[in-house]
Amino acid sequence: MERKLFTALQGDTAEILNNALSKQGFRRSQNVLYRPSCSDCAACLSARVRVADFKPTKSQRRVMRRNDDLKRQATSPWATEEQFDLFRAYLDDRHADGGMADMDIYEFAAMVEETPIRSRVIEYTAPDESGAQELAAVCLTDILDDGLSMVYSFFEPALNRNSLGTYIILDHIRIAQEAGLPYVYLGYWVPGSQKMGYKANFTGLEIFKDGGWQEIGVPEDHSVSTHPLSTAPIAEQVARISLPDGRPTTK
Repeated sequence: MERKLFTALQGDTAEILNNALSKQGFRRSQNVLYRPSCSDCAACLSARVRVADFKPTKSQRRVMRRNDDLKRQATSPWATEEQFDLFRAYLDDRHADGGMADMDIYEFAAMVEETPIRSRVIEYTAPDESGAQELAAVCLTDILDDGLSMVYSFFEPALNRNSLGTYIILDHIRIAQEAGLPYVYLGYWVPGSQKMGYKANFTGLEIFKDGGWQEIGVPEDHSVSTHPLSTAPIAEQVARISLPDGRPTTK
């Protein structure tokens, strides 16, 4: 059974709190910060790319060349019907049985627009046969004090051969390099998961495990821990969290 440790993200300290907890494996969903805390499973590991140590592989360089006709535009977090149509096409093709499969346009708008921190919608367009630009991919991105956090991305399933999921990460690494930000946060990685396996292909990848960030090393060396004692009690987890003022929490 899924269980999460979460806190509200609101008020004048929302951005400070988001910065602090993102460094401790938390992720944002609208105005909530959460971290998986299942009672007998510790499979979900937060992942980030250390930008200074990233070097693209031959395959990733091919992905960049394959998508060199894409144009990027960063906008305010405002949902559009065009984005939602692309989102629906992506879900129907990739995640038809997932937890977001039934999202309507109002829920989509809430996902994009309900953000109390610095967020951007980064759109990628590609030329069609007539030369007009069509929406090809979208990423909802948070700007942290130490990097970019990719909250959610989706793309045109008909362009599957373009490896747009990989390209969006590569472009975010490029944006972070240009902005002098040290990390790109990719969300969660699960050892052995085919859908998330591509994240382990990025050099400079770190995972948040056993209370701290560590080099991923050989991905196959990480196993899914599902023992009842693999996760510390909730009270102990909370006590280990450092708040923005540097003091540990108490409960």
